[in-house]
Amino acid sequence: MSHNFSDWMPWPTGPKLKKFVDNANKELEGFREIFEGEGVKVRRPDRNLCNFNVQTKTPDFESPNQYCVVCPRDVIMTVGNEVVEAPMCKRSRFFEYRPFRTLIREYFDADPQMIWTAAPKPMMGDDAYNPAFWDWSVEERIERMHKYEYCLSEKEVMFDAADCLLIGNMMFVQQSMVTNLAGIRWLKRHFAPKGITVHTMHFPYDLYPSHMDCTFVAINGHTVLTNPDRPAVDEEVKIFKQNDWRLVDVPFYTTEKEHPIMCQSSRWLSMNVFSISPSKVVVEETEKPLISFLEKELGMDVIPIPFRHVFEFGGSLHCSTWDVRRNGGVRDFFPNREDYEDVGLTRLTDLPLVLAKGVDLVKF
Repeated sequence: MSHNFSDWMPWPTGPKLKKFVDNANKELEGFREIFEGEGVKVRRPDRNLCNFNVQTKTPDFESPNQYCVVCPRDVIMTVGNEVVEAPMCKRSRFFEYRPFRTLIREYFDADPQMIWTAAPKPMMGDDAYNPAFWDWSVEERIERMHKYEYCLSEKEVMFDAADCLLIGNMMFVQQSMVTNLAGIRWLKRHFAPKGITVHTMHFPYDLYPSHMDCTFVAINGHTVLTNPDRPAVDEEVKIFKQNDWRLVDVPFYTTEKEHPIMCQSSRWLSMNVFSISPSKVVVEETEKPLISFLEKELGMDVIPIPFRHVFEFGGSLHCSTWDVRRNGGVRDFFPNREDYEDVGLTRLTDLPLVLAKGVDLVKF
């Protein structure tokens, strides 16, 4: 979190104040105007399905309220002609797919080639989580950081779409506090027959990893913005280097402007940019160091817009968007795959042993 608010008083509950909602909506409308000025068609979630201040209950859990609908990137992703609803891992986000169902059904009815997939919804019982994670000291987290143990168990398939980065026919997926190994294994098996290679990623110095788009951000087909606080595992980014990608550390976030006091995201929302084209990117207007870097060092055309009020609702420019269609077809941005291995899933992590009826004990 940007502020250690909970060190002083209990985290507030109930609806957000109207002025916070209004300010965020004003900035979202400004983002829509930028898109439309660039010739992009913008659709919005179904307002009739956006009531979040309600209790939810299933046979396995209860939640006093739901979350919000600012971050479609967390919930849904487009892979070719397929729309995939992520299972999610937070109980307050279990039903977050609902405001997008109207749009998805519209796409499904309009395009006979469109595939609609919903990943298996987790039951979210108590055994799906490792609550001890929240009691570890910083020292203990540092000792454990290369074991990649977080707040999810491996009892169920869980992943957020924002931990998935699709580049051509490869999908890079971060194991994190919201995406477990079972989720990555599901993605790998689901997309392999479709010609998509799923590759596991870890950033061990991020002690609270959640969503890769503030850590490892591809802005076009040859450049990735990397986080100087959260370096990737060398073996896992080998495929980028052997295909001549440019991995560049971005400047640190601005310190001139604070995040909203209730913001639950890190200061590295500065990296949460949106690429309109291979040479044009939208950036939050107060992130002056990043804007200067993108323009002067990378030669990008930068569109700065105000977006800081949206931060309070869980994300920034990339989080608050979901690409449905882009021009062009599938490309292989990684033609050199000599000695390729998904080391993050096969060697850097211990996978659970699975005993199937009639077969030997094996590791998947």
